[in-house]
Amino acid sequence: MAKKSRTKKPGNKPFTSIAIVVFGLVAFVHLLRLLLDWYVVVAGVSIPMWVSVLGFVVPAGLAVMLWRELRD
Repeated sequence: MAKKSRTKKPGNKPFTSIAIVVFGLVAFVHLLRLLLDWYVVVAGVSIPMWVSVLGFVVPAGLAVMLWRELRD
């Protein structure tokens, strides 16, 4: 039996590429906040640093999963 060749190129999914960039940027900004010890205050409430840990791990994981899906 002949093996089916995949003709899709990674550039065929522009929304996925945009989502990878957005998730990557969000993760990068949260990583910067953690490394540079930036304080964030919203409506007088100080946002704890653990929020940025989640804000890094979740979007970074999503970006990696989307990138792996895009390659396949």
